[in-house]
Amino acid sequence: MLLKDKKALIFGVANNRSIAYGIARVFKENGARLALNYLGEALKKRVEPISQELGSEFIFDCDVSSDDQILAAAELVKEKWGQVDILVHSVAYAKREDLQGRFLDTSREGFHIAMDISAYSLVKLCQVFEPLFTKDSSVMTISYYGAQKVIKNYNVMGVAKAALEASVRYLAADLGQNGVRVNAISAGPIKTLAASGISGFKTILKTIEEKAPLHRNVTQEEVGNTALYLASNLSSGITGEVIYVDSGYNILGI
Repeated sequence: MLLKDKKALIFGVANNRSIAYGIARVFKENGARLALNYLGEALKKRVEPISQELGSEFIFDCDVSSDDQILAAAELVKEKWGQVDILVHSVAYAKREDLQGRFLDTSREGFHIAMDISAYSLVKLCQVFEPLFTKDSSVMTISYYGAQKVIKNYNVMGVAKAALEASVRYLAADLGQNGVRVNAISAGPIKTLAASGISGFKTILKTIEEKAPLHRNVTQEEVGNTALYLASNLSSGITGEVIYVDSGYNILGI
């Protein structure tokens, strides 16, 4: 097992269709010990049965837009585990009205919210959990092609994902001296709760099927397998990278 007894902290398991769930399931199948976060009582009811299904050792409430809650989460993890081998950041949010129409019309508040939750939260998690990382810990986050190219209706989330990818590079440089690796997976479109908020999402799925080299959309498991690679020693020499899992769509020109 590639992750036998590795302690994996996973942020962003909203339900069994989420990318984070796919990652958590693959990790568990490969021997990892899991802990999952949830956001408030409403999502706790969704995460509890997933935690039981996957054999997660504990779950905890953590709003990544709150410094106090992140600090409290770190204290809990320190108490429970002492250290963290793997941290998965699969968290993103933008106001629904900012995921349609023109990017030009994004409000200041909407811009701030998207950047804070979707990008800065990774920085803060790394900052707070740094003392708990082992010398070969792996941190990973989830991005999307809209960080690099204009995707209709992705708007402010594309800008936030671009900031997220840049943050991966700077965090990799800062944490590399401690042996900690930081990478991103740019996943192709998957039918998740978050994706449902993007206007015209079905058209995006259809476009991938029509134009991507593999002529199909990717699965949770395929993203999970790439996360497994990044979490394991197989990727020990890789950091600061964005790895595409999108049926090859990103390589295409006109």
